[in-house]
Amino acid sequence: MKRYFPRGLLTLVAFVMIFSTFGFGAAANGGTTSQIKLTELPLAEIFGDIELSSSRPTSVIVELEAESIVEAKHKGKKQTKASLKSERGKVIGALKNSVKSAEVKREYDYVFSGFSAKLPANEIIKLMALPGVKAVYPNVHYTADVISAEEISAEEFSPNMMNSAPFIGSNEAWDAGFTGEGVTVAVIDTGVDYTHPDLVHAFGDYKGYDFVNDDEDPQEGPGQYHGTHVSGTVAANGAINGVAPDAKLLGYRVLGPNGGTTEDVVAGIELAVQDGADVMNLSLGNSLNNPDWATSIALDWAMAEGVVAVTSNGNAGPNNWTVGSPGTSRDAISVGATQLPYNMYTSEVFTSEGVEYPSAKVQGFPSDEELLALNDKEFEFVYVGKGAASDFEGKDLEGKIALIIRGDYPFVDKAKNAKNAGAVGAIIFNNIAGEHADVPGLAVPTIKTTLADGEKLLAELAAGNNKVSFNIAFDKAVGESMAGFSSRGPVTHTWMIKPDVSAPGVNIVSTFPGEGYAALQGTSMSSPHVAGAAALLLQKHPHWSTEDVKAALMNTAVDVIDPATGEVYAHNSQGAGSIRIVDALNTKTLVAPGSHSFGKFVKDSGKQVEKNSFEIKNLSEKSKTYSFDVEFARNSDGIKVMTSKNLKVNAGKSQQVNFNVQVDTSKLEPGYYEGTIIISDGTQEIDVPTILFVGEPDYPRVTGAFMENAGEDGYYVGAYLPGGAEVLEYDLYVFNANGTIGGFVDTLGSFTNAPVPYHEFLWDGTVQNGIELPNGDWVLAVYVEQAGKAEYKAYLVTKE
Repeated sequence: MKRYFPRGLLTLVAFVMIFSTFGFGAAANGGTTSQIKLTELPLAEIFGDIELSSSRPTSVIVELEAESIVEAKHKGKKQTKASLKSERGKVIGALKNSVKSAEVKREYDYVFSGFSAKLPANEIIKLMALPGVKAVYPNVHYTADVISAEEISAEEFSPNMMNSAPFIGSNEAWDAGFTGEGVTVAVIDTGVDYTHPDLVHAFGDYKGYDFVNDDEDPQEGPGQYHGTHVSGTVAANGAINGVAPDAKLLGYRVLGPNGGTTEDVVAGIELAVQDGADVMNLSLGNSLNNPDWATSIALDWAMAEGVVAVTSNGNAGPNNWTVGSPGTSRDAISVGATQLPYNMYTSEVFTSEGVEYPSAKVQGFPSDEELLALNDKEFEFVYVGKGAASDFEGKDLEGKIALIIRGDYPFVDKAKNAKNAGAVGAIIFNNIAGEHADVPGLAVPTIKTTLADGEKLLAELAAGNNKVSFNIAFDKAVGESMAGFSSRGPVTHTWMIKPDVSAPGVNIVSTFPGEGYAALQGTSMSSPHVAGAAALLLQKHPHWSTEDVKAALMNTAVDVIDPATGEVYAHNSQGAGSIRIVDALNTKTLVAPGSHSFGKFVKDSGKQVEKNSFEIKNLSEKSKTYSFDVEFARNSDGIKVMTSKNLKVNAGKSQQVNFNVQVDTSKLEPGYYEGTIIISDGTQEIDVPTILFVGEPDYPRVTGAFMENAGEDGYYVGAYLPGGAEVLEYDLYVFNANGTIGGFVDTLGSFTNAPVPYHEFLWDGTVQNGIELPNGDWVLAVYVEQAGKAEYKAYLVTKE
């Protein structure tokens, strides 16, 4: 595991100066010459670039050199809770002696060895210098991965709406006798309403734990619903059936109304493993694309201990490199979101004779029936700006169409606000030239247009023509497709393909607190489909390892086709594909790992060879002979993969397969290359996705920025840096009233050699020789240079 040392740490106290001889006289005058000896102090490694000169109270996760119980077990060593408590106690005692204000909150020993602590940032170095401390991680913020939620009334609900579980083969698995019976799934989330009539069967006397309130009641908090919805997708058994309706559930509340942090997520993982969970689902995440987190370490050791860990991949797609922790975990199963097959429609918009809207297209809709209900009627339309909830105040939208301009708010929120105001549809026009994205499952039927056509609609309103009609017609049926919001890989540093697999995540109907149901979308909704599928696999194959379960799901997944191109989605969009439970249950061969990354090939010229391997398990009762083929999507002349031509594996046995990839970088353009290793036994064919990079990968140099109030000290300013930064600069600009970037104000800070995953510093709030920045809207621009590439990104900042 690669560690990253923080920028600027050596300038603080990385060395001790020991004066072995001291004198003021010069040697020429017969005096002695002073000598200085420098001895490096050992320090634990740290992730992130914390402003170590600040007195800001900072929460961190501390990893100890003493191995966790599970890690020691799998390394053939002896470790006990008592010995770990003793080692941890020594470090905590030393910390409190060294930093009087330090607070220790949670302690870990099972799948992670360490504790969480809060202390002033400028005293973290004292923590790092303590014997027994291995690493210090940021205590980052996690949120529930959901794009939109819509509660469904009892009148609207029908069991047929829960169609995602049957689509991946759950019904056929149930008919074959596999319902998840005897398998326990832990839902690490916002808690769960275990009194819901569809979920009550899944809980015993012990229901889990609430790490937000620190009690043994994981009931979901007021206004929260995410964990209940996720739990229903796994194991509902009532009006709705989850993927594994007879599985048992345990709830672990680690996210409150404002999300949660690493310290509670790790605690939830630990307790779930100790409580005997067979599977755990984590439909939560953050935007940091980095595999080396305390959460990932805990998940990897949970997998090693036999608990199948399933995580959502994130909702920051569709661009590459948008996957966030814990979807970046090396071993856990990361899940992307697909949309179930749906119908596409053409649309025409009419307001008055001679005015045409050629760009009008259907952007999204809740159901075919509601979309087609717009035909053969005339509606009044009302302009509501950007579609914020406040934009609808004082306006009558009942039974009307909301006209909205793109910007500031997600499309799903604009549509939901329109529905809440009584609108029966919406038209969203672009705020720049060109077409904007389709968004399946919007709360009201929504038509999209270009900026030019939107301006025509505004002109019609100004002329008093406030009526609109639609002609919407069926165009074609679309198969399962990737959701645009689903985060894409790969993972920085490991260059792994993520997600591992995909599953339905758009308009998923499941349980809602009380006795209700709701349609939600997000990778949060995809992940529990896979967790439920894992439960079915473990019922049939109770002795399977976590790696076996992951391999079965990946090996039998089917390709998802992009309807826009007719081509298979890239590996970093869909992983190995969309899961199919029956095929996974019945597979006769397992290939693990289910995907490969050969990493970077960065030689300027000549050939570079990298080695890799996988294991084939023959689960059948007959010996099998496997053949291998490798295909790369583009320019395979410079890529050569060398492996066995044929391999015989006896019944019930497994065999390691070694292979090399040789890349001649002189024949290839820099960039990303994906391929497929095709393994066949003559009847079953398994596709193993693989990727490699020629030259430095094109990961984003900056993925976000933040500015937080630091009280009288000013503001904490920072940026998220997946690959660190050789040069980093924060510039402030005026934000014009018309929404454009204005003149340069000042450079707030310039830095060099900032490491992953983020950087922050304390800004005093003044510009241009001590002038306090006035309240209002400003633009924070972040400039980054790293690995020969530069990026400049701008963020709107409001100072109040």
